[in-house]
Amino acid sequence: MKPSMKAKLEQLDARLAELNSLLVQEEITKDMDQYRKLNREHAEISPVVEQFQLFLQAEADEQAALAMQADPEMKDFAEEEIKSAKERMENMQADLQRLLLPKDPNDDKNIFLEIRAGTGGDESALFAADLFRMYTRFAERQRWQVEVVSASESDLGGYKEVILRIVGQSAFSRLKFESGGHRVQRVPQTETQGRIHTSACTVAVMPEADEISDIEINPADLRIDTFRASGAGGQHINKTDSAVRITHIPTGTVVECQDDRSQHRNKDQAMKVLVSRIMDAKRRAAHDKEAETRKSLVGSGDRSDRIRTYNFPQGRITDHRINLTLYKIDAMMDGDIQDLLNALSAEHQAELLASLGDI
Repeated sequence: MKPSMKAKLEQLDARLAELNSLLVQEEITKDMDQYRKLNREHAEISPVVEQFQLFLQAEADEQAALAMQADPEMKDFAEEEIKSAKERMENMQADLQRLLLPKDPNDDKNIFLEIRAGTGGDESALFAADLFRMYTRFAERQRWQVEVVSASESDLGGYKEVILRIVGQSAFSRLKFESGGHRVQRVPQTETQGRIHTSACTVAVMPEADEISDIEINPADLRIDTFRASGAGGQHINKTDSAVRITHIPTGTVVECQDDRSQHRNKDQAMKVLVSRIMDAKRRAAHDKEAETRKSLVGSGDRSDRIRTYNFPQGRITDHRINLTLYKIDAMMDGDIQDLLNALSAEHQAELLASLGDI
């Protein structure tokens, strides 16, 4: 193990001991914000220190075995112990490197997932509906909650745009690499001569702000319009001005929400989406600045990127960022995208490890 890595782990070991001491003090709960902050830090450090202690134990076992080698009767046993200890240390060192990777502060957050039809007209809108089902089915497999915040349907049953709110453990961590352009190649339902068409949708995955206060928005910078909702929803839908449109004037960001009967709830949802969009724009801008000096292996997440192709005639899905092709398009469109997400996450970890080679 490199001295710099061991020094960092020793610092975390000392910090965990300090946290243990602080968290048992009677007055600690007087400041609940500080108490929660210390508990979060404790939860983040504990797995790392626990693994480090196992590494130190393996290191001690190796030293003890080395001392036994001088005894001819114990030599074979000692060599087996040394081999076992070295293997354990090697595996644990790799685990420790991963545990020391910088954690995205948004990884544990819920998300807003936006799907928009792009080039391809009606076929693009139908593909947007297919993506909507794919992500919804994946969320169900994870036992996450899915809520449709806003939807604009097309004439043939697709979506011009649909916004989902997904609530679940590590939702952003699992789906954050889905942002970008998704291209589909297939014979559309409206095609009479059997020709394959290419169309596209864009997907944006944004972490939900914990609170509106997470980002400062001046109320004077907002224009809020109410109007009568259109589309499905029952007789009430066209009788009251329940739909809400919020415009953030400085950035030109516009959000509409009309899926709820209550104007107040529509306004609340639209405000949450607005805040998440502004935060996402800032996050992507910071990422783009960083990418000027270090190109990300998994793409910038820019919505104009073509990140993936869904080829139905050949039954394959190809992610262009990591050159991965999987021939199980039916299962994946039904939400079985775990293998693809795992591959993207692994590639991202590999990139981070390469950039932190001095650990």
